[in-house]
Amino acid sequence: MRVVFIGASSFGLRCLTEIHKLPDMSIVGVLTNPKTFNISYSEKPVTNVLHADFVEWAEAHALPCHEMVGSMRDVALLEWAQSLTPDLFVVIGWYHMVPKSLREIAPAIGLHASLLPDYSGGAPLVWAMINGESKTGITLFQMDDGIDSGPIIGQAEEAILYDDTIASLYARIEERGLELLRQHLPLLSQGAARLRIQDESARRVFPQRSPTDGWIEWNQNAVVVDRFIRAQTRPYPGAFTSLNAQKLTIWAAKPISENSGQTTGGVAMVDGAYYVQCSSGSLMLQEINYQGQVLMANQLQGVLLDGGQQLGLHQSQASVNSQ
Repeated sequence: MRVVFIGASSFGLRCLTEIHKLPDMSIVGVLTNPKTFNISYSEKPVTNVLHADFVEWAEAHALPCHEMVGSMRDVALLEWAQSLTPDLFVVIGWYHMVPKSLREIAPAIGLHASLLPDYSGGAPLVWAMINGESKTGITLFQMDDGIDSGPIIGQAEEAILYDDTIASLYARIEERGLELLRQHLPLLSQGAARLRIQDESARRVFPQRSPTDGWIEWNQNAVVVDRFIRAQTRPYPGAFTSLNAQKLTIWAAKPISENSGQTTGGVAMVDGAYYVQCSSGSLMLQEINYQGQVLMANQLQGVLLDGGQQLGLHQSQASVNSQ
């Protein structure tokens, strides 16, 4: 089966490498994006924090590679793809809708990090963590004109642990995704795969997220705020608040059921540790970034002094500084 791979992320590169090893799978070309690129949902160029270098991989394997700087509907791109006479497009770690004009050349399949039809759309793992879900998963599906709405080829579930960060959850989801490829691509090449139509009544579509969506609302309970932080920590830009009109990113914290005695968003120091008051409970700060410095819990005294500061008073300025 002749495969054109479409991707731009580190996970996509892992999948490409895995497919390259599979019998009956012949990679005949690669379509990718530069690290910073234009996309329909953003007025400004966006930066792919999970970017990987597909151009270098293609060169190392003597394969044609097209680095897209325009639209997926560009005539030159379509002509390039058609010239490769693919049997299949595999799309993983990609941030653009795959148009019908490309799918008319060959079917397109992809991995989506949710149990479709639920959590269709953008940033599914981030949204699942923020919303307090107990499980998620990954789906291999065939693309159609909708948003992650084509027939399902295979799925795998994964629990969301109470202390997961987006990185730890994503690492397990990647392994489930690789297993799906190993299991189902040979069946596709043999014409033996069984596709299942999605239940539209169960679909929830979530929007893409940008760095400015990481603003912390302290008028929620500490468990909810902690989930919000863990869902957006490294490798993503992080959840953030403000201190003295400057951005303060919180990379790690620990929810505490006790209140700190401060007003919401207020900082208290207790036994050398710093706590931020939420609507109920408080958050013990473990690692932050402030004024260009990454600071651990034992380094906060010079920044937060003896407590009493108020966080989260200047969202607009902090959002500007988040880019």
